Amino acid sequence: MAKPDAKSGAKPDAKPDAKSDAKSGAKPDAASGAKSDAATPRERYRAQVRTEIKEHAWEQIATAGASALSLNAIAKRMGVSGPALYRYFAGRDELITELIRDGYRSLADTLRTAAAGGADLSGLAHALRGWALEDPHRYFLLYGTPVPGYHAPDDTTAISSEIMATLLDACAALTQGAPAAPFAAHLEVHRDWAGDHPAPPTALHLAMSFWTRMHGVLSLELAGHFTGMHFDPAQLFAAELDDLLRQRSA
Repeated sequence: MAKPDAKSGAKPDAKPDAKSDAKSGAKPDAASGAKSDAATPRERYRAQVRTEIKEHAWEQIATAGASALSLNAIAKRMGVSGPALYRYFAGRDELITELIRDGYRSLADTLRTAAAGGADLSGLAHALRGWALEDPHRYFLLYGTPVPGYHAPDDTTAISSEIMATLLDACAALTQGAPAAPFAAHLEVHRDWAGDHPAPPTALHLAMSFWTRMHGVLSLELAGHFTGMHFDPAQLFAAELDDLLRQRSA
């Protein structure tokens, strides 16, 4: 790949490659819409460089965690000056936001595709686990310890709401006519996290229980806390899911 031009931040006659963003499963810089049939050579080159920057960012995160992410370190890896990269991302926080958007979009698409294929709540749980195991660093950027000093913009919350909406649809289908527990009544008046989804209280309760139990097992597994315990985490995940669904059908 040609190096970014430190003066202009672009090289119109550079030929873009066909490399896609391995972490998001989307075309390079899909969020900005730069990669399209109508894109100019300059726009295609810009998307290409942003994709390479994100790939180096994921490598940094895998090595030292998101809190150690540095545009200057990425610039050094790419053989260019730090200021050259600031023409593609205004700073560390903007780069983290882009990675988070990619991650949420990838998970939202994964669950939506599973649901469209007929997956029920159990199927969505296994789709979630498969997505998490595919890239633990991406999972922890979204659901791990918050990055010190970083605050995600509102639009990332909007994408994550798509994920919850898919789960609420599946939960609503399983809880029709089910009696509401006291906590369900509590959630009925504390449902901002569900957005404008019309899920009844029982579905809210199931979704919240699903979210906490499944992520609890996944977080422990991906962090290596089951290492040396000599059991299959996949069976624990399945057992927790079966127990949750059995309780809701009782």
